[in-house]
Amino acid sequence: QVQLVESGGGLVQPGGSLRLSCAASGIIFRLFNMGWYRQAPGKGRELVALVTSDNSTNYADSVKGRFTISRDNAKNTVSLQMNSLKPEDTAVYYCNARWFMGYWGQGTQVTVSS
Repeated sequence: QVQLVESGGGLVQPGGSLRLSCAASGIIFRLFNMGWYRQAPGKGRELVALVTSDNSTNYADSVKGRFTISRDNAKNTVSLQMNSLKPEDTAVYYCNARWFMGYWGQGTQVTVSS
């Protein structure tokens, strides 16, 4: 059974930082491209950052220079370090694993507000 469990969300003031983590089980983690997506109220789900199986990374333009994605194949985890957070970063953040098939976590809420 595949499980992706996100953690690390919460409430933070503008300009603050949060680190999201996703622990994967039930998959051969090193083979999967891992991504973080987000969905704000009333909007569609969008890709935030991606790290491929060969450790290449890709970011949405809106988070470049502020967010960093990383993976640890020994621990089957993927993390998203989010710095200089803005109110428009407020959303539910989802972990995604993709290799032929795709899997989603349950999501974690990130709220950026003063």
